[in-house]
Amino acid sequence: MDLIEDLQWRGAINQQTDAEGLRAELAKHPVSIYVGTDPTGDSLHVGHLIPFMMLKRFQEAGNHPVMLIGGGTGSIGDPSGRNSERVLQTMDQVRANQEKLTNQLVKLFGTEDFQVVNNYDWLSQISILDFLRDYGKLFSVNTMLNKEVVASRLETGISFTEFTYQILQSVDFLHLYRHNHVTVQMGGADQWGNITAGVDLIHRIEGADTPVFGLTIPLMLKADGTKFGKSAGGAVWLDPKKTTPYEFYQFWLNQDDRDVVKYLKYFTFLSHQRIDELAEAVKTAPEKREAQRTLAQEVTKFVHGEDAVMSAEKISHALFSGDLRDLTADEIAQGFKDVPSVTIPRGQTNIVEFLVDLTKIEPSRRQAREDVQNGAIYVNGERQQSLDFTVDTDAAFNGDYVIVRKGKKKYTLVNVKG
Repeated sequence: MDLIEDLQWRGAINQQTDAEGLRAELAKHPVSIYVGTDPTGDSLHVGHLIPFMMLKRFQEAGNHPVMLIGGGTGSIGDPSGRNSERVLQTMDQVRANQEKLTNQLVKLFGTEDFQVVNNYDWLSQISILDFLRDYGKLFSVNTMLNKEVVASRLETGISFTEFTYQILQSVDFLHLYRHNHVTVQMGGADQWGNITAGVDLIHRIEGADTPVFGLTIPLMLKADGTKFGKSAGGAVWLDPKKTTPYEFYQFWLNQDDRDVVKYLKYFTFLSHQRIDELAEAVKTAPEKREAQRTLAQEVTKFVHGEDAVMSAEKISHALFSGDLRDLTADEIAQGFKDVPSVTIPRGQTNIVEFLVDLTKIEPSRRQAREDVQNGAIYVNGERQQSLDFTVDTDAAFNGDYVIVRKGKKKYTLVNVKG
């Protein structure tokens, strides 16, 4: 099975400009292929993984991936997928975002045989007269208006700035063809118009038989029809400071049975046989969630590394069992990020005073004494039934936290200061 057949089996190809031509090109020699992303934020998110995973597959098959960060195009805004103009960022913000995205990309793709380029480097060198003379004359407004990415905005309105985006993206493809030997552009389904415009520009300038190709990836929808990539808390980021590795792991672990096989095909490098085995497990023993656990392990390992997987599973086990003693302070911060929290000064306090006066976990001393004596109070994972017990803030987790559990599941994260 060749690369294109594998991608088709995984449901990863939507449209191609020349399917047979690309297959023939791949059979002859490795190709250089690029994906672009604009630095509109300071982190990538799981939605970006959709084209990135395909780019990684090309890399694994011996081809040469090029990642374009749109320092130039990102300063004006891509009209796709929205009903309004993008808010323009300052160039300082674009540059700061670009640096952070570059670091994330190198982590995913490595430094060997992988390039990150910035289209600001060449777009900023084109004067307005050169732009209109050398490129504007080669684009028909009628054709541009018929591109879905523009047509979808005609009713609500589109500025000339965003209207020209497809020309700039076409210039990117031409530049990368000439200077980086790139012959393939890949993007999401909403990029089809921009990609085909780039192929057409190269054919106009370099010749109709120039071997350049475009392909898009299907829109990723969940079984309920909503867009993939969101959680209850919003976007799921690749930056561990914005979405902890534990939260990232849980996002994949909690996927619907109806979606998990599709995601295994798309977001992992597991063999067809192993994915078929997991698909069967979803049918015969869905309660074990083996497919979801494998998905969470594989994607977390790809983005954050093997240690992050081990830590996420350690946190999950500790929360399930209630035994928190082996967790590190960092793992406590990850696992209890979303539970109710209070902040107290460092020191030693009788458990009743701790529960009532310091943390307000209990409404009264009477209730606190009753819950302690009944065995409903756990401090740092251990049940405390003595009214004489002293809570020592330095007893665990580097003195940064105290974890209190009331009953079976009601946790409070106590932050220690001073």
